[in-house]
Parts: sequence; C-alpha cells; structure tokens
Amino acid sequence: MKNILIIGGAGYIGRQIVNLLNKKKYKIFVIDNLSTTKKNYLNKKINFFKVSILNKNKLKKLFKKYHFNTVIHLAAKCVVSESEKYPQKYYATNVIGTKNIIECSKKYRVQNFIFSSSCSVFSNKTKIVKENSSKNPISYYGKTKLIAEKLIKKKFNKSNIKYIILRYFNVVGADKKNKIGEIGNKDRLFNNISKKIIGNEKNINIYGGDYKTNDGTCIRDYIHVYDLANIHIKCLEKIKKIKKSIDLNCSYGKGYSVLEIAKTFQKLFNKKIKISFRKRRIGDMKEIVASNKKLNKFINWTPKFNNLNKMVTSTFTWNRYLEKIL
Repeated sequence: MKNILIIGGAGYIGRQIVNLLNKKKYKIFVIDNLSTTKKNYLNKKINFFKVSILNKNKLKKLFKKYHFNTVIHLAAKCVVSESEKYPQKYYATNVIGTKNIIECSKKYRVQNFIFSSSCSVFSNKTKIVKENSSKNPISYYGKTKLIAEKLIKKKFNKSNIKYIILRYFNVVGADKKNKIGEIGNKDRLFNNISKKIIGNEKNINIYGGDYKTNDGTCIRDYIHVYDLANIHIKCLEKIKKIKKSIDLNCSYGKGYSVLEIAKTFQKLFNKKIKISFRKRRIGDMKEIVASNKKLNKFINWTPKFNNLNKMVTSTFTWNRYLEKIL
C-alpha cells in the first residue's frame, strides 16, 4: 500500500479528494494548519497532522518517517482581493511554503507530485486560454502561484520526480451527498448569492458593471468541486505511466457572466434580487475561459456537473444545509 500525502487535505477541495481516495488502496496522510477548517471534518481513520507548511523542520520529520510515494499539494492562500492587501502573507504561504515542500519531496525521494495552481497565472489579454497561453498575472495571488509553478519545474525537471500542475478555474458546489462543501468564504460569488437568498436579503453587489462584455460584467469558467476532485484521482492513476510531466487546465471550457449567474439563482429559486453595481475590484480579470482539450485527452474525462443549473443548485443546497448545522 502506497503512502500518499495531501497537504491542505482538510480544506474545501482536499476533503473531497480524501473522500474519493478512501475508496482506493492508499494509506492517506493529511497535513493542514486548520486556518480555514477543522480536524473533525475529516474521517477519523485518516492520519492527520496539524502542521504549517512554513515549519520546515516538522515537514522534514514527517517526510523522513513516512516515506511518501506521492504528494498532492493543495495548501495555499487563495482570495484574490485579500492578496492585494496582504502580499507578504501570500508570498510566505504560496511561495516559501511550496519551496519547503519541494525540498522535502526531493530529499526524501517522493516519486509523484500533483500541484494545485490557478487560472490566475494567465494574462488578462487572452479570452480562451490554453496551457501554453501567455502568463502575466494581474493579481498578487496569481503572481505567487506562477512563481510556485516555476519553482516546481526548475527543481523537479532535474530529478526523478514526475509532476502534474493542475490550474483550477473557479470552483463551486459540494459533494453529491451535500456533506462536504466550502465553509467560511463569503467572497465567492455562488456562496454569496446563496447566503443572501437563504437569509431573504434582496441586495446583491456586483463588482464592475462596465467591462467590455455582453452584459458589462466579468465572465468566468467554473468547475464543480466533485469533478475537480475526480480529476485528481484520475491524474493520480495516470501519473505512474507518464514519461513527461504536464500542465493541465481544470474547467468545463464554458464562460458565464456574473449577471447571468445571479439571474440563474433568481430563476431557479423564484427570488427577486436587486443588483447593485460597485466599483471594480483590484486583480479581477474581465474574462477568462479555458480550453480543456488537453485535460480531456489526458484522462478521458466525463464530468458530472458541467451545467450551470446543477452548479447553482449544488451550491445553494450546501449553503442551506450549513444554515441548519452552524
């Protein structure tokens, strides 16, 4: 049985991956600093360690003791607007923390490495982005993820470690049983609108109504968290067979505007929403949609939730469940 380490495995996406991995023949270890989650959200059978990725000495001890075959590195600070206010914190976690993990992986002979990056690494000039599209981030968050990508490539290209870089587009929803979802991040559009409707609030703020798009609002490509977690499982199975490391865009390859999403919530749940347009936020892109052809070819992927109504319903149902238990 192979030892697999999931760094940030108690978080929103990490718990989904752990849940799917429980059905496979791996011995699962999770590291998380619990800054945005709780240990009791994980299965009690999981080998859990509360460790910051900035604590290099503790990381070394764990890597030395458990001889991890594979590392899935999810841990990061990931709120674009927050990164502009606290750049040093974002650099520390997303760059220095990743550097620590890279060094431990090399020293203790990890064989496979999967890294969660972001669509924020791309420039603001290309509407449909391929894996090799221009990288010129406009947010500080995007800059830290691009630096981390470059570190991985520089350090691992001269080693025997095979890596896959997964660039997440906008992640939404909860697992199929609505037992695992995102907690505490009100900045995300789907969560924000869900909470407003559940709380019978009518006012929804949209940041930027003057972009050069069809309805003046930003356009984003989304992916449901269950489908994203499943991509990791498929990549985990595939990485053993590849000869060359690879970058992959993780999305459905279809863009939706902020206004379109708000109207979909309104229609599905029969709630009138009053939309207020606010000033653009620093770091927000006008439009970004991925080409996912490379991903589809690599893992022969069949997503379950690639439909706006499904994504909206899943997110809303999860937030309604949260209202009852918190």
